[in-house]
Amino acid sequence: MAVKFISTIKEDGLGGWFIELLDTLDKRVATCKDIASYEDAIEQMGDDYGGDIEVEWKKDDNVTIAHFEEVKIEIAKYQQRYNSEAMG
Repeated sequence: MAVKFISTIKEDGLGGWFIELLDTLDKRVATCKDIASYEDAIEQMGDDYGGDIEVEWKKDDNVTIAHFEEVKIEIAKYQQRYNSEAMG
């Protein structure tokens, strides 16, 4: 059974955004200031479960449309790279 991770997009109060990554099983939290750090965190945390994870996405109510779209586009690129690598 996959372990559930919750990825929440949040405003950083400085005109930018970050992603809070929560492991719901052991309550670990990683604060990711960009997509590269998110990729690292989800891979490291997911390795503890053999990569058998499910990711639920959320966003705080105050996240701007521009920030939401930026994260969405970058995560889509990451997912595409990940799928390409997984297929060989």
